[in-house]
Amino acid sequence: MTVDAMGTLVELHEPVERLARALLDRGVERSREQVAEAFGKEVRYYLEHKLEARDPESLAALRRECAGVFLEAVDADLDPEKFSAAFVEAMVFRPFDGAVPALERLRAAGLGLACVSDWDIGLQEQLAKVGLDHLFDVVLTSAEAGAPKPEPALFLEALSRLRVEPGRAVHVGDGHTDRNGAHEAGLAFEPVPLATVPERLGLR
Repeated sequence: MTVDAMGTLVELHEPVERLARALLDRGVERSREQVAEAFGKEVRYYLEHKLEARDPESLAALRRECAGVFLEAVDADLDPEKFSAAFVEAMVFRPFDGAVPALERLRAAGLGLACVSDWDIGLQEQLAKVGLDHLFDVVLTSAEAGAPKPEPALFLEALSRLRVEPGRAVHVGDGHTDRNGAHEAGLAFEPVPLATVPERLGLR
């Protein structure tokens, strides 16, 4: 089984509030609206460049660039190099309600699990921070696979590492790219919420 990350397994927890505090800690006070707008610009930049972060060096470079986009948008005279660590720390993810018990039930049923996501190679790090990495046999991102969703290559590479044929696999996701990519790769598809997937698959 393959599972999407953002929007399926985890969500961002108060990124705007955390970024506002990070700025304030450095003597820069901005309104929530200003921080939210700047963060939105950073997100758009990240989505356009996430596939470039294929190794530790390019990941660090992308994080600096994203911090720079945010700081410029919020008009803060801070060094992106120095702020990038605080920016990453402000990106706190948390699992959706019921996601962890669902994964534990799926593993207990003997299913191999892969987390596949349109993400940079830092996904494993983020999953480890919230204690989810041990639930997956494989963690694979579009940056590592060199193929964004809905291209089937991401799914097929994950299944290859799991040693599972596509016709025997299910992908759980939250959007059209998940559904279309799974179908293109030959997987069945189950929509969110992840919490109810074991029941929908008939697992006790």
